[in-house]
Amino acid sequence: MRVLLDECVPRRFRRELPQYEVQTVPEMGWASKENGELLQLAQSRFDVFVTTDQRLSYQQSVASVAIAVVVLVARRNKFEFLRPLVPEFQRVLHEVRPGEVRRVGV
Repeated sequence: MRVLLDECVPRRFRRELPQYEVQTVPEMGWASKENGELLQLAQSRFDVFVTTDQRLSYQQSVASVAIAVVVLVARRNKFEFLRPLVPEFQRVLHEVRPGEVRRVGV
């Protein structure tokens, strides 16, 4: 499974996902892209887009893109707050489908 981490997700989060092919938005050269353009670019190369941006699903029509979106919900988007979400996140990765948004966390 190919996973793309948004700029707001700490890079260290990828270490918690060794069984997946994980890249970050900056590594792809897509830093500072707007969410709509980012989803359009990502849908042909990734299966899941991971973000902490809770507004994304209200601002974008995720149902119209061929990529799943997982929103990590924690008090802060620091690694220490996101790490406890990993078990639930991994379960959701196997359930989420393209065009769907799933929230993981609080």
